[in-house]
Parts: sequence; C-alpha cells; structure tokens
Amino acid sequence: PICFLLALHFSREFIAKSRYPASTPDDWILLHVVQGHIGSGNYSYLRLNHDGRIVLRLRSLKGDADIYVSDKTLRPSFDTYKLQSTTCGPDMVVVPMDFARPVGIGIYGHPSHQESEFEMKVFYDQVVPEDPFHKGSYFSEEVNKQEKNIHVPEDGFQEEESILWTILIGILKIILEILF
Repeated sequence: PICFLLALHFSREFIAKSRYPASTPDDWILLHVVQGHIGSGNYSYLRLNHDGRIVLRLRSLKGDADIYVSDKTLRPSFDTYKLQSTTCGPDMVVVPMDFARPVGIGIYGHPSHQESEFEMKVFYDQVVPEDPFHKGSYFSEEVNKQEKNIHVPEDGFQEEESILWTILIGILKIILEILF
C-alpha cells in the first residue's frame, strides 16, 4: 500500500510538472506574483496596465481556479472575455501587445470546490515575434502575389443563399397546400 501511494504521488507530480513547466524562458521577466483565495462560483478581479506581450501563468494550489482576460471590460467572466484558460490544472494566457490597456483579468473559482487557492505569475515577454504580415516582409509579398491570382465572385455567397431560400420556401408552400 505504501508503494502504491508513493507511485501515485510521484505520477501526479510528474503530470503536473509536464503541463506546467517550472522553468521559464530566459526572455521572460517576472513582473508580479499574485496569490489569493476565491470562493466557489466567485470572481476575483485584477487590472493589468503594463504594456507589451504579457504571459499570465495561473496555478491552483487548492481547488480549481480559471482565468478570463479582456481588453473590453475590467470584469471579464465566462460570458464576456477575449482570452481564457479553464483547465483542471495549470492555466496560461498570453496577452498580446496590441490589447488595449488596461486589461481586465478575472480569476474564477470553479464550483467543483468550496474554495480555490491560486498563485498567478505575471511575466513580460521581451521577445516580440516577427509579424509575418508586416509590409515588406517576404511572407507578406508572397501572400499578396497569391491573393492577386485568386478571383472570388462577389455575389457567389448571396446567390447560394437565395437559391437555398427559394427551395425552402417552395417546400414550405407544398407542405401548407397538403395541410390546408
């Protein structure tokens, strides 16, 4: 029995570490560490003012906390969010640098537990990935060449939609004639 418990403990630890690596890239700078408790079905709200590409790593120490992020509201929820991570384990969200600041962060205590305890690390990612669609880049020029060679009729979708409606209305007329 003791061997089984030890094996169970180490396998849980291995799975947790594989989903949420302890190491962080050298290009990330730790800005904040936020710890807190949240009740079942409740939210705790934070505000992010820092510019740049921000990485939020949320780890549930007890229970199950989830994260919701928005640049449209300071009180994001599972109904109003732009980014989210709702795993049963570690959660991570990357806030792009083009998000309007301040960014609202909502930490949600999943109802499966009476209380959730969490730790969130806020990192600044110094490396900005090169935008492949930036004007003048090789990729951008190739996409533009390909787009010029593609011809899509402007009314193609509307024609298909109107034919579908015509058929549907015809079927409804037949059904109504049969019934009345």
